[in-house]
Amino acid sequence: MATLVMETDDGAPASLAGFLGRQLRKLRIERGWSQTELATKAHTTGAMISYMENAKRVLAPDLARDLDATFGIDFFEELSALVIAHAYPSWFLPYVELERKATTILSFQSQIMPGLLQTEEYARAMLAAVRPDNLDDLVAARMTRQAVFDRDEPPHTWFIVEEQVLRRGIGGPAVIRSQLERLLSAGQHPRCVLQVLPEEVAAHPGLAGAFTMLSFGQDGETDPPQDVLYVDGFSRGRTALDPDEVNEGARSYDLLRSYALSPEESATASAHMLEGLTKR
Repeated sequence: MATLVMETDDGAPASLAGFLGRQLRKLRIERGWSQTELATKAHTTGAMISYMENAKRVLAPDLARDLDATFGIDFFEELSALVIAHAYPSWFLPYVELERKATTILSFQSQIMPGLLQTEEYARAMLAAVRPDNLDDLVAARMTRQAVFDRDEPPHTWFIVEEQVLRRGIGGPAVIRSQLERLLSAGQHPRCVLQVLPEEVAAHPGLAGAFTMLSFGQDGETDPPQDVLYVDGFSRGRTALDPDEVNEGARSYDLLRSYALSPEESATASAHMLEGLTKR
């Protein structure tokens, strides 16, 4: 394979994902291929090629290998590793890999919308608040995680969010309206359950903060074969494998389900909030 030298027109790309997208578009046009034609050759979708060219997604390693093979170069796989390392904190990368393999995801959020359900506009407004140097890459990485829903067999997901999360106006009314529409749409999927924990529930097992439970296949071939607990923190999160801690997380999640509104009541509450924003 030939080696592609990494260079840009201005020498200073806004983001690694943006640089990668420009190179992908340049190579595709040089070959005279449409996005759909390239997608077919690289075993992906035209939408994904568009996302990549517009720096809306982080390039996954398997797609990077397929792109290198398609173009006959040795470039995308190496750059993919750099983009991923730049977009995800090193301590978060193991969790991202686990999330990609999970068959069941249970998420509790007390401050922000679940990452897997965030719209791009919401994610950008939320992440911009801490003024990161790599905002575009962070947003692209957040959106890329949602590819778990594109699997042949998407994971079963259960999201519990505190009511205050729905009221927190991150990004302004237009962004929140779109985000609430996303929540309502997700809650209608047969593999997704959404519950709202009402404000009047003052004390509950989630007061310590957001956490997520991941479960995997039971065929003995999944790594890891046991459930995993991920706990958010101020500067970094942590992944717990200790059975006692994982069991405590599962028990807390079961209790949170009992405190929360039913899925039907949660949809009604979200719809009422959306209606109020629409009238503004």
